[in-house]
Amino acid sequence: MGQTELFFGLGGLLLGAGAMVLYSLLIGRGAQAKAQAILDEGQRQADSKIRDAESSIKEMELKREAEAERMLSKSREKIHQRERALDKRETLLEQQGEGLKKQEQFIESTQNRLKVKLDQISQTEKDLDEVLKKQRTQLHEVTGLSKEEASAQLLKLLEDELSDEVGGRILRHEKMMQEVCEEKSREILLMTMQRYAAAQTSDHTTSTVDIPSDELKGRIIGREGRNIRAFEKETGIDVIIDDTPGVVIVSGFDPVRREIARRSLEQLINDGRIHPSRIEEVVRENENEIADVIRRKGTEAAEEVGVSGLKKPVIELLGRLHFRTSYSQNVLRHSVEVAFLSGMLAEMMGMDGDLARRAGLLHDIGKAADHDMEGGHPKIGADLLKRHGEGEEVVHAAFGHHDEILIEYPYTVIVATGDACSASRPGARRESLDRYIKRMEELETIAKEFNGVRRAFAVQAGREVRVIVGARDTDDKTAAKTCRDIAEAFQDRLSYPGEIKVVVIRESRFTELAK
Repeated sequence: MGQTELFFGLGGLLLGAGAMVLYSLLIGRGAQAKAQAILDEGQRQADSKIRDAESSIKEMELKREAEAERMLSKSREKIHQRERALDKRETLLEQQGEGLKKQEQFIESTQNRLKVKLDQISQTEKDLDEVLKKQRTQLHEVTGLSKEEASAQLLKLLEDELSDEVGGRILRHEKMMQEVCEEKSREILLMTMQRYAAAQTSDHTTSTVDIPSDELKGRIIGREGRNIRAFEKETGIDVIIDDTPGVVIVSGFDPVRREIARRSLEQLINDGRIHPSRIEEVVRENENEIADVIRRKGTEAAEEVGVSGLKKPVIELLGRLHFRTSYSQNVLRHSVEVAFLSGMLAEMMGMDGDLARRAGLLHDIGKAADHDMEGGHPKIGADLLKRHGEGEEVVHAAFGHHDEILIEYPYTVIVATGDACSASRPGARRESLDRYIKRMEELETIAKEFNGVRRAFAVQAGREVRVIVGARDTDDKTAAKTCRDIAEAFQDRLSYPGEIKVVVIRESRFTELAK
């Protein structure tokens, strides 16, 4: 029993071991099959990629060959084009060479003909010299005069014959030239004034401030006059309060400070708070506002006429002219108008329009400072412009636009003309007709009161009086004294703004009639 169990036990073990061996063999064979399948699949994919790579390489080689063929064709086409261009140039050069040969032949033949003609002319000159020598010899034998004596007698005869005609011809040409110049100048002035038809430049300026009730007059004056004293101290302007209902008068020589005072007083009246500290505050505010207005007005005027490069002090002086008037004409608008007129006159005469506009804009700049400096506004303006680096033409135009100095630059005459046109054109300056006529009559009447004066004419809106005296009744010294006496009479007997130029003319006139 024990052996049998042992036998069956060993048989079971052998059977189990055989089954395990058999299972291992089966598993090994399956793995090998799978591995072989994987290797086969990898081989197939590698072969496919190799075929794809070979195909891509062939395509790239074909593209490169096509690109190379295209580049080669393009290079061949360029070479062919250059060859054709060179052939054309060669043909053209051959044609030009043939033309030059023909021109050389023509020039050579022309030179030969000219040489023949020069020889003929030389021979003719020699023949003429021989004939002239023979004629001179014959004339000398007939007249008994040498060449110099005959020339002197001939010139004397010609001089005697022409001397009477020279004076007449000169006078006729001078008269003709004067008529042409006057006609041309009138045409230029009329055309210029037609081209610049600006609106009326006169401006209303007042020195009065309206108040809603007369009770405010007492508040403006203040207790024991402290408010009005503080106001006059801060502004430098006199405040006149009288019995006129609803009005307070502001008076002062400086137009800018007068405008500051007017604005400040209106603001104080509207605000209702009137005391020294408030007065000081309001005046400071209006001073800053007016300074901004001055700079803005000066800049706008310069930009309007196209003038650039002005220094800041000059722009401020220009802006101050906005508050200055002459015969109720705003001086800044007058300056802008003169700038345009001067520029157009210069351009019509072929001169520098920009320079003329600059001189015209700045010609009255002295009026912005004539309350602070001594002298007339032309000299003040010229000094200011020279100090701020303006050119000689601009400085001279400011100094001489009223004909006070010898004119050295044509732009001074142009600016003076534009100034006269702006000041005397209708509507420019507001003045009643009766007052204007009366002032003109007064000027002419006073001038005619002096001995030797035959006629007197007030021109340029009363800025100039031209007096004609008789040449037989007066001499140069007497005429100069008469001129000075008339100017002194105007100063003593008349009231007028600005200056009046007196010109005394003494001339001799001769007239003859040809019958």
